Amino acid sequence: MLCAVIGLALFWLLAAGWLTAPLLASVQDGALRYPPPRFGERTVIVLLGAGTKHDAQGVLVPKQDAMQRIATAASLYARCKQEAPHCQVVVSGGNPQGHEAAEADNYAPYLLRAHVARDDLLLENKSRTTYENAQYVARILRNERYDSLMLVTSAYHMPRALLDFRRFALTPTPVASSARVAQRGVLPRWKNLVAANIALHELIGMVQFYVYRAFGWF
Repeated sequence: MLCAVIGLALFWLLAAGWLTAPLLASVQDGALRYPPPRFGERTVIVLLGAGTKHDAQGVLVPKQDAMQRIATAASLYARCKQEAPHCQVVVSGGNPQGHEAAEADNYAPYLLRAHVARDDLLLENKSRTTYENAQYVARILRNERYDSLMLVTSAYHMPRALLDFRRFALTPTPVASSARVAQRGVLPRWKNLVAANIALHELIGMVQFYVYRAFGWF
C-alpha cells in the first residue's frame, strides 16, 4: 500500500511539473548560460541529430527538436558568412530509428533551403549515438583546418554531448537551440512526463559515460 501511494505521488509530481522542473534544470540550465559564440576565420558548426518521424502524409521529416537545431545552425551559418571567410556546417546523425534515410541526409535539404551552401555542408550519416556523433565528427575534423568550433544541440542534450566531444579532445562552443519547459500546476500534463523522461534519459546517460570511462569502455 505504501509503495502504491509513493508511486502515485511521484507520478503526480512529475506529471504536474513540480519534480520535472528541477530535473530539467539539472540538465539544461548550464547550457543556457554560455556566452555568445565568436566566429573565427575558419568556423565549423556541428549540428547533432534529434531523430526523424513520418508526417500525416507519410513523408519522413525531422522531429520538432531537430527542426529547432536546424534553424539554429542555419542562423549561425548566416551570421558566420557575414563575419568570416570560411564557414562549414557538419551534420552528424545516422539512422538509429531504422527509417528510410539517415538523419543527416534527411536534414540536408532543410539546410540547403535555409541558404547553407552545398559546398559548405558536410554530412556524417553513420553515427547512432551521441558518443558516435563525437567519435565520427572527430575523425572528420582531423582533416579540416578550423579555429572556431561550435556545437548545436538542444539545451537538455548539451551536457552529455559535451562530455562525449571532450572525450575526443574536441572543445566546441555550445549553442543551445531550444530548452524544454515544465508547466507546474495541479492537473497532470503529458508534456511534463515527456520532459521528465528526456531529463532522466540525459542524467542516466551522463552516469553511464562516467561508468564506462571507469571501466575503459569509452
